[in-house]
Amino acid sequence: MDWTDDATRQEQADRERALAKQHSRSAEPAQWVERGVVLCIDCAEPISLKRLVAKPNAARCIDCQQLFELMDHC
Repeated sequence: MDWTDDATRQEQADRERALAKQHSRSAEPAQWVERGVVLCIDCAEPISLKRLVAKPNAARCIDCQQLFELMDHC
């Protein structure tokens, strides 16, 4: 097995975790706010201030949003 196989497996596992989190949170508010920080609804990491300034109602960090859009168009 080589590193590309490992990377592909890790990427698939990350994608499956993000999708599972999204499905489990579908009834929750559009944004999570914890101690004044907006968290991504998929990975629960803080959404950057730069992204929130550009899109104040963003529910996903830029990485998860790109993945969401990619998966939505497949």
